[in-house]
Amino acid sequence: MTDGDAFERLVALLTAAPNSLTAPAAELAAGLHYSRFHFERIVTAIAGETPTAFRRRILLERAAYRMIRTERTLLEIAQEADFSSNAAFTRAFDRAYGLPPSRWRERPTKFQLASPNDVHFHPPAGLRLPARSAAAATDVTQESVRHHAWLVGELVERATRLTGAQLDAQLPMQIDGIDGDSLRWLLSRLIGQMEMWLAAMNDREYDFTVEDAESVSSMRRRVARIGPEFVSSVASVDAENHWDETFVDAFSQPPQVVTYAGMVAHVLTFSAHHRLLALDRLRAFGITDLGYGDPKYWFGEEPSGRS
Repeated sequence: MTDGDAFERLVALLTAAPNSLTAPAAELAAGLHYSRFHFERIVTAIAGETPTAFRRRILLERAAYRMIRTERTLLEIAQEADFSSNAAFTRAFDRAYGLPPSRWRERPTKFQLASPNDVHFHPPAGLRLPARSAAAATDVTQESVRHHAWLVGELVERATRLTGAQLDAQLPMQIDGIDGDSLRWLLSRLIGQMEMWLAAMNDREYDFTVEDAESVSSMRRRVARIGPEFVSSVASVDAENHWDETFVDAFSQPPQVVTYAGMVAHVLTFSAHHRLLALDRLRAFGITDLGYGDPKYWFGEEPSGRS
């Protein structure tokens, strides 16, 4: 059996009963007209784990997702995952995630567990299968992210020419719930947005107080470190074709599960708004060499403004 045939067989096995995650291996085998022995041999050979281990892992991933996205009790989630008791569920979850369910729910991490086959529970109720081939090149996305990190760095450099009063001057217009009140806030938030998402993707803490009246010298240090790291992180997601994989945004209340593609789209959308506001403030203070930060020049229509 070739790898391609193996993949096709695995897809057939998994998609034949997409709503039967809780069905035991014998029932799935019978539904697909296989003997229990033959079914287990095929799944183990292709998936790298036995049907029992595969089923247990998928159910635990689904249970972890339910903890993040629902108000169900742990007992209800354990029963839904087909565990015989809450104690059995707690033991299995602790072995898989390194924490008992009650503690993990307080500070959740990624709900997907390591697997040999890259098949995971996919919200709301399905399975995510690995891509059959690499996605088409996403140069536009990577270059947009590089342009964003570069332009934020340039904005901070221009801010070194301003006085504290200019940095803290009231913005003439703000969108409630999205904008702060000054150019200082805009610049610090642009850096903080990248650093916050890096923290979420890597299960790290992020101290939002660093953005409180942050000095320009602090911003320069942060953007020099965070900008390249954010660009590199997005490049890694692209290289591994993980755009549709998910992670937990633990900084939202309640925590939310987002895809890497959704995160990048979010950053580019909201940062574009904040960059324009920052550029407008700089222009008001006589600093006009960045124009409006139009990315079309970054993409080669004009060589100036790109490094």
